[in-house]
Amino acid sequence: MARPKILVVDDETHIRMLYQEELETEGYAVATSDGSEDILEVLGRTSPDIVVLDIKLGQQRSGLDLLQEIRSKEQTLPVILSTAYDSFQHDLKSIAADYYVVKSVDLTELKDKVRSALEKADAV
Repeated sequence: MARPKILVVDDETHIRMLYQEELETEGYAVATSDGSEDILEVLGRTSPDIVVLDIKLGQQRSGLDLLQEIRSKEQTLPVILSTAYDSFQHDLKSIAADYYVVKSVDLTELKDKVRSALEKADAV
């Protein structure tokens, strides 16, 4: 079986590198994007099994807007919103995500959500 592929979308280089290193250690294939590219092109190029999406992507981009673009084409692709803030829970656009994690140096919660998303997707 092929390794599950995770697309990490975050505007912060160190976060992308940390997530990539940690998730590859767990046995996943990881692709990354800084969020500046067209998200649908990135999805087409990388064919991820899960997307880990930062909510705040610099000044001009919102992960919640990218989530809406993803959902317009990929209704069943698991998306995990990753944020340093908990205020996202009050934004109606966030309900389209499957899971939420608050950024931390301890990636246990993120890894748990990735496992849960993969198990849920396999069960469908």
